[in-house]
Amino acid sequence: MVTLSGVFTSIRIACSYGTGLVLLILLDSAIWMQRPDIVDWNNRVQDMPSHLLYDIYDFVIVGGGSSGAALAARLSEVESWNVLLLEAGPDESYLSEVPMIFATLQQSKFDWKFRTEKSERFCLAMNDGQCNWPRGKVLGGSSVLNAMLYIRGNKKDYDQWEKFGNPGWGWRHVLHYFKKLENMRDPEFVNDDMHGTEGPLSVERFKFNSPLMQFFLDAAAEMRYLNPFNELNGKQQTGFARPHGTIRDGLRCSTAKAYLRPAVHRKNLHVALNSQVEKVLIDKDTKRAFGVVFKKDSQKFVVFASREVILSSGAIQSPQLLKLSGVGPEEELKEHDIDVIFNSPGVGENLQDHVAAGGSLYLVQNPYNYSLSFIAPKVLQVESVREFVFNKTGPLYALPFCEVMAFISTKYIDYREDWPDIQIFFASVSDNSDGGMFGRRAAGMSVDYYSETYEQILYKDSFMAIPLLMRPKSRGRILLSSKDADDHPIIKPNYFEDRLDIATLVEGSKFIHEFTKTKVMQKLKPVFNPNVPPKCRQFEMLSDDFFECLARHYSQTIYHPVGTCKMGPKHDPMAVVDARLRVYGISNLRVVDASIMPTIVSGNTNVPCIMIAEKAADMIKEDHSFGL
Repeated sequence: MVTLSGVFTSIRIACSYGTGLVLLILLDSAIWMQRPDIVDWNNRVQDMPSHLLYDIYDFVIVGGGSSGAALAARLSEVESWNVLLLEAGPDESYLSEVPMIFATLQQSKFDWKFRTEKSERFCLAMNDGQCNWPRGKVLGGSSVLNAMLYIRGNKKDYDQWEKFGNPGWGWRHVLHYFKKLENMRDPEFVNDDMHGTEGPLSVERFKFNSPLMQFFLDAAAEMRYLNPFNELNGKQQTGFARPHGTIRDGLRCSTAKAYLRPAVHRKNLHVALNSQVEKVLIDKDTKRAFGVVFKKDSQKFVVFASREVILSSGAIQSPQLLKLSGVGPEEELKEHDIDVIFNSPGVGENLQDHVAAGGSLYLVQNPYNYSLSFIAPKVLQVESVREFVFNKTGPLYALPFCEVMAFISTKYIDYREDWPDIQIFFASVSDNSDGGMFGRRAAGMSVDYYSETYEQILYKDSFMAIPLLMRPKSRGRILLSSKDADDHPIIKPNYFEDRLDIATLVEGSKFIHEFTKTKVMQKLKPVFNPNVPPKCRQFEMLSDDFFECLARHYSQTIYHPVGTCKMGPKHDPMAVVDARLRVYGISNLRVVDASIMPTIVSGNTNVPCIMIAEKAADMIKEDHSFGL
């Protein structure tokens, strides 16, 4: 039941959409006419019509996202191999390359629009108590929808994978692949031995920043928390720094752009768009994968794989496809009348994600004669479009969602180990900045919650700081909702089942408040948003209970689901794939994506997914006797 204030907010937001939509249409049209570097027509991936597809390929890759696109490009380097990449969505749009508006792509046709199951522990501020889980339904996958942040994770993450019984996955092994994928274009780091400059994925810092960025960095210096190496992917992770992004000349560099466009003219690589795989074909007697069934142009097709079928459909859909194909927990498959080909109890289990606590918004007093933060009515103007299109400058090149990033250690771990348990995004844009048009919609926040919390402070100068839980103890699950591939699976993230998770996140919120007390930040006289959600008013403002209440209401995924096809040794009953990513119990079938992570990495997962694909490509070449 929407309240009266919620009705008012709904009407106001609806009226606001008109202006925003017109500007997006204007931007799209202007790019088409004036930005050939973005249109890039000669190199865009062309959809292979169904009647031109071969009956049989050496490799069939399911999913053209962060991992799948990179893997397809690397395998097609072998001229004697024919590779088919099947992607359920279309090619990326021109607008996806514009950093500032990345949130507008979520809940669009490029998004699978997944939602979690309702819970009494989290996402209480969201519509129907369900979290939105955006996932890319587009060539390039979630590398087209994400915030472009380039983070490798912590070296201890990978050393831990190896200790779990996964040889070859330690930091000393995977660093090679991080460097291999990377085209570092930041002059400060091009000669750094921790980075690569010849890879396909461009890495830069964002071209446009608000004045708040320097306040954040100066305050960090005051706290003696600046990263001594001025980056978060090098010799030390702890500290504050400007983030690097997967961007090229200030524009998004998705895996479709980085890997597939340079390979588009290879005759041995076919890419079929709008092609949704429904099932992997597995011989019941030999337990060998030999092809897939997929739907394209409202018709069903079968294509065969002579060497391997490779699932790169992500942590939600790779386990779903395995189960639909008869590989998964026996009881669950029988419940949905699916023939059990191999009982693999770990499929869909071990789900992990970086849950964040929203709501830490601080109003500031602006003592200057220029804008401090990004406020939609000031930024989303024709002048910004003109700057972007004609001058290749301006605020549309910004990522205000994270102008400065920090990794910190709470009291629950040993800070001397440099294995932080909290990541923080310091943002010059807040939930009040766009009037609820895009951020609220992407998060799935209810109109009532937005009205109660932000309606009274619309478009005021502010900043937001978002703490993320790095290594959750809680584990969730992906379950089938039916045996129909069109039906979204059931997502149970199980946030905060382990009490330590919420306690750690609260410490992150408390650190942020201490940060606001620095002399540098006090120049702006920051004040925590006084509009407290009704259900949190029973707690003392800024107390542990208060921050916990906010986290349970404004729980937010940072789009990092992993772990549901766990990599592990054969003696681990919950392991789904071995250290070479081969599915246990089934020959000629691998999984290459975020789902193979035994534990989530300490940082954004997009680049680790690309690293996994790079390493998998070399392993596949080895296994099929192709010299490296």
